[in-house]
This record gives sequence, structure tokens and C-alpha cells, in this order.
Amino acid sequence: MISFLLSIFLSAFLLFQLQPIIARYILPWYGGSATIWTACMMFFQVALLLGYLYAHLLASHVPPKRQAGLHLALLALSLLLLPIGVPESWIPTVSGQPAVDILALLAISVGIPFILISASGPLLQHWFSGVYPGRSPFRLYSLSNLGSLAALLSYPVLIEPNFTIDNQALTWSILYGLLVLLFASCGILYWKTNSDAVIAKDDAVAPEPVTMLDRTLWVSLAACGSTMLLAITNQISTDIAVVPFLWILPLSLYLITFIICFDKDGWYQRGVWMGLFAVSLVLIVRLMFTEFTSDTSPLAYQIFVYCFALFTCCMVCHGELARRRSAVPHLTTFYLYVALGGAVGGVFANLIAPVLFSGFWELHIALVGTVILAGVCIGVDNDLIKTKQRLTAFASVWSVVSIALIGVMIVQVQDGRSSSIYVNRTFYGVLYVDDYDAGTVEHERQLYHGRIQHGRQLMHPSSRRTPTSYYGLDTGVAAAILNHPHRSSRDPAEHGLNIGAIGLGVGTISAYGSPADSVHYYEINPDVEHVARNYFYYLPKSKAAIEVVIGDARVSMQRELDTDGSNQFDVLILDAFSSDAIPVHLLTDEAFDLYDKHLSDDGILAAHISNEYLDLSPVIRNAAQRLNMDAMLVEGPATRWYEDSNDWVLLSRNKEFMKSDRLRSIQTEWYEATPKPVRWTDDFSNLLEVIDWSD
Repeated sequence: MISFLLSIFLSAFLLFQLQPIIARYILPWYGGSATIWTACMMFFQVALLLGYLYAHLLASHVPPKRQAGLHLALLALSLLLLPIGVPESWIPTVSGQPAVDILALLAISVGIPFILISASGPLLQHWFSGVYPGRSPFRLYSLSNLGSLAALLSYPVLIEPNFTIDNQALTWSILYGLLVLLFASCGILYWKTNSDAVIAKDDAVAPEPVTMLDRTLWVSLAACGSTMLLAITNQISTDIAVVPFLWILPLSLYLITFIICFDKDGWYQRGVWMGLFAVSLVLIVRLMFTEFTSDTSPLAYQIFVYCFALFTCCMVCHGELARRRSAVPHLTTFYLYVALGGAVGGVFANLIAPVLFSGFWELHIALVGTVILAGVCIGVDNDLIKTKQRLTAFASVWSVVSIALIGVMIVQVQDGRSSSIYVNRTFYGVLYVDDYDAGTVEHERQLYHGRIQHGRQLMHPSSRRTPTSYYGLDTGVAAAILNHPHRSSRDPAEHGLNIGAIGLGVGTISAYGSPADSVHYYEINPDVEHVARNYFYYLPKSKAAIEVVIGDARVSMQRELDTDGSNQFDVLILDAFSSDAIPVHLLTDEAFDLYDKHLSDDGILAAHISNEYLDLSPVIRNAAQRLNMDAMLVEGPATRWYEDSNDWVLLSRNKEFMKSDRLRSIQTEWYEATPKPVRWTDDFSNLLEVIDWSD
């Protein structure tokens, strides 16, 4: 039995270690977008379905003696694909379908090992029921989810901080080889048994035929839980940060619900968990109607509400799933439909929802879907509702509740977007363009990415060139451009500046451009350029020469360095961190080395670090020290109604600039004389080091 237990645990452990490892490989290639993780999740859910289908066909159509031999042969062949990894030569060029690219990349790099491991769970349980008749194999499902949970929790605590990404892949490959040996011992034991005619009897479920209602509820409940997982992951990653820690937290809670519900029937008490789910509904709806600031919605509170809603929703879905699980003879059929539901949720959240919806409305659908499914499960429970009259009364009440919730969700979707003149959802998120005070001298237009403002412009003809928001005349970036020695000592009409900017927004930086200047933008989202050119005037009306390069900034800048050499920027602006979902790969040592190579000898690096919950100044200061640059903090207050308070860090070896009277007049003292020892690399980064939990 030890072989079965170790094989079940290790296979699940490797299955869920693979997800963050591979996601870390490809995260920087697609701009650190929050949807990269959910795209990876969709692939793994679809691959899991294929693995379960393979296990079901093997268990139901292949004689017992041949099952072990066939599966072990495939496992042995898969060893030729090790070690796992994603070569840098696979770095993508600009594509309009990044989700499709990710799926293809994952299928080629890890598809076969993942499918074979995913088949291990149901296949081992099937073999177990043949080797140990009289013992229920369903508790092994809890052990499997415990292995998955161990993998997820150990990754940010033990694996990520202590192993490079290549060493992680190598260690995984070695453990995969060990799993093949353990699986061989289980297969030999099953082969010796020579029969699966004796099947364990599960006393909790009568061995009745699987009905269409059973299949429908299995798929629906699993799909609802999967959709909720991906919706919450998207919400947390978009509003907070794109890091494995915040991906792993919701997935861990999702797995815990499986462990609880399938370990023992008594753990899921329908009345208790549906009551807690109702409480979470109230909390999350309230949060939806609240603007995200450190005063109204502290970071810890946001995470708690999202995770509480996810946990209670999945407890209801998976609790009802466990109550309606099949008899042991239909075990692989049951798991196949559960996997199908998970894949349906993944495909819906990643491929269908972006086409159907202009916003991230999957969360709303998952919440409403859980309420409706809970009502259906209660309604078809003959032990609870025994008469037609009671069923009619219950259906009426539950329908009213469901309709009321749908109404609230519709109001929330429409709330605050009545002024939007443009709404579009892409792989990188949802963009809104809002108009305010149209027809007046204070008419302004703002660009939002989700809940975060990414630029604003005064629309009156006399004010269209006015720099606004985080880029006003008293900001650090204005000082870097207007007081650069080349600008202040030369005629700007004849000797311009070469300016680079990571992050386009609405193009406000170009308002500072003179006819001799050039502004070279790097922007990951093609839709942002479309909005900046068609709904705002900074780019079309700029006096400078404007160029927008679509693609991840690091990938694009490295490609430019390799092909054309350094861009020799006089000012390079890092402006990708104002939202709470920061792309961490743009703040690593490797990233700053690349920026330094693209700077002129007296160039200035201006990093915009305004952020609601994260203090990025230690990362920037330590990078400056390593590169032998001076670093200065400039905090700009919102002195005009169209400006926002802002924080900039200026880095340069240009002593003339850094010691100028203008810079000294706007300089802000660092909060700490010595920065915290925070240093990030492509292999090691820890968001917890810069989160301000007090907010």
C-alpha cells in the first residue's frame, strides 16, 4: 500500500509544481500579464482532462494485465523528453493571439509528461480498488489533493527562494524519474492480481447506473468551481500583483476544498457552508461597489474577501460534487466528468469570456452560477424536499434570490461606466476611456486599465498639450526632461533629446517633446496604442518624432540591442508600475543592466513608483548602488486639480544634473537612510519584501 500512497502523493506534487515552474519561464515574455497564469491554468486543465480520458479508456477497455505494461511503457518513453524547460530560443515575436501561443508552447514543452502524470490519480485509484477490494479509493483523492497543496505551498517558501528556475526544472525531472519507479511497483502489484473483477464497494454511494442528471451536475459543479478559481485569480493578480505567491494562494484554497469534501462525508455540512457562502456574497458585492484605496479597501481585507468567497463557493460546489460522486465501478467516469468541468471553466474564462464580455464578468457569473446550482442540488435531493408543494415553494424562493443577485450584478457591471466612450477587453486586460464634464472648459478624458487610471488629458483646445496626472511640471520626470544638460545648454529646436519610455498610457510624456526630440515608447498592449492615437491628442499633436514598439519592453530592448546596438537614450522612463499589478521582471538586476546599456553616458533613468500598496524604492535604490548611479527621490504633490500626487526616483551618473539647483529644490528625503536589502533577479524575487501591509 505504501507504493500506492507515495505514487499518488508524488504524482500530484509534481503535477502542481510544474505549473508555477513553467509559468515563471514564460512570464517575462508576455509582459508579466496577470492572464498568463490563467492561460497556463487553462492548458493544465485541458491536459488534465486528456489525462483522465486516457485513464478512463485504459481502465475500461484494456485488460488488467496489459494496463500496467502499456502505461509503464509510455512513462519510460516520456523520460526521453527530460529535463523539462522552455528554451529562450522560443521567445515569441509580437502576436495578436498570445493565449494561443502560450497553449502551443506548453503543449510542445511539457504536454506529454503532464498528461501522463495527470492520468496517475484515477488510474492508481482504479488499480487500488482491484488490489485492495473492500477499501474505498476515494480517500486517495484527498491524498492526491494534499500532494498538490504541498507542492503549491512549498513553491513560494522553499523552491522559488532557494533554486534558480533551471535548477527547479532539473529537480522536477529527477523526481519524475523516481515517480516512474514507484508507478512500476504499483503496476507490477496490479498485474500480479491479474483481475479487477473484485471491486471495492463504496457503502456511501449505491452502485446505481450513472444518469444524465449526474453527468450534468458533475460537469456544472466542477466548471463553476473552476471558473470561480480563475476569476478570483484574475481579480487578485490584476488589482494587486502578478507573482506566483498570489497565484498559488487561490489555487491552494481550491485544492483544500477538494481535500475536505472528499476525505470524509461529514466535513461538508450543507447548511453551514451555504450560510457562509451567503456571507461571502454580501462581502464581495460590497467590495465590488467600493473604490480601491488603502483607506477604503486595505490590501489584507481585499485578499481576505476574495479568498473567503472563493473558499466558500468551492466548498459548496465540491461538497455537492462529493455528495453525488459515483459508485466505485464508475470511478474513472466520475473523474473524467469532473475534469471535463474543470476544462470547461478554464476555456470559458480564457477563450470565451474575452470574446463575449467587455470586462472581467466571469466572477459575477461564477457567483450567480453557484447560487443556482446549490438550489438545483437541494431541489433534487429527495430526502430534503419530499413533496411537490415543498419543491414548488423552495423553487419560488430560490428563484427570487437568484434573480435579485443577477440584478445586483448587472447594476455593478454598469455602475461607474456610464461615461465610458470606449471599452475593450484583450488578453492584457480591460481598457476604458471615460469622459467627464464634456462641453465645459474642464472637460477631461481618462484611460483606465481595470480600476487603475493610466492617464488623463484636458480636452479643451487651449489645454490639450498640458501634462497632467503623474507627469505635471513639478514631477521628477518633468525635471529629468526639462533640466537635462543637453536641453538646458542647447537650443531645443536644434539639439533634441532621445527619450525612451516603457509604458505608453495616453502618451502624456510626448507633451514635453520639442521638434528635435524623439520619443521611443515600448508598450505590451496594442490596444493601448490604438486608444492613445484615436481618443487622446498627446501623440497626434506632439512636436517630437514618436515611435511605438509593440511587445514586452525587455524582449524588444534586448532584440534592439542585439541587432542595432544601444539606443543611447538621454532619458529612459520606467512607467509600468503605477498599477498594483506590477510586472516584476522589469525590476530585476538583468532588467536594469539592459536599461543601463541603452542609456547614454550622461543619461537619466526616471522610475515612476507611485503605488497604493507597494514601496518599490528599495529595489530601485539597490539597483542604483550596484550600477554606481546616484539616486534621488522626488515626490510631487497634486498642486493642480488635473494632477495626481506622484513618486519618482531619478538615477544617473550625470553629476551636473543630479547636483543642479533645480533638482535640489524638488528633492525629497528618503524615508530610510539605508535601503532595505531588496535585490531582485530573474530567478529570485519576493513581493512580500515591498508590500506595505499597514495599508
